[in-house]
Amino acid sequence: MLAAKRQEMLRQLLSKLGTTIYAQIWENRLKLTDIQSRKSFDEKPLVAIKKIGKSKPIVVAVGNAASLTVGNDIEVINPFSHPRVLFSDFTVGEKLFQYALKELLGKNLLSPTPVIIVHPMEKTEGGLTMIEVRALRELAFGAGARDSIVYVGKVLSPHEIDFDSIKEKIGEQ
Repeated sequence: MLAAKRQEMLRQLLSKLGTTIYAQIWENRLKLTDIQSRKSFDEKPLVAIKKIGKSKPIVVAVGNAASLTVGNDIEVINPFSHPRVLFSDFTVGEKLFQYALKELLGKNLLSPTPVIIVHPMEKTEGGLTMIEVRALRELAFGAGARDSIVYVGKVLSPHEIDFDSIKEKIGEQ
């Protein structure tokens, strides 16, 4: 009983220290909103990658700037573009989310990790498979979230976003 109370107190403390990010994903748009500060990242979901020989590819531009990037050895990738599903490239999607979170939260070493509500805005007819849900949650974790949920439904207004109540409503993922 005492351990459960301590866990609940720790969870409440962490939720007060961090922020909630509402991430809406369309094939041609990515919008991440920090619910507390109301700041948002709203750009094209593009990542420009430069390949230099056999070395590791380098991200040279993200978002709207990536669409303006040209070069023989540069590839512009949209990780949310596929004919059947919304999410097609996990690694590039993770880099895109990491960049967007740094834009919103800054680059502080000690900034609290956010919780992220991932909301796919299209290609959800018939619901999402468990694989899609897991990939979207892992995308958020890979970008630095301490917890994440995937929400499918009407657009949430900033006033009604409460991570814990939404998580409870959709069931533990």
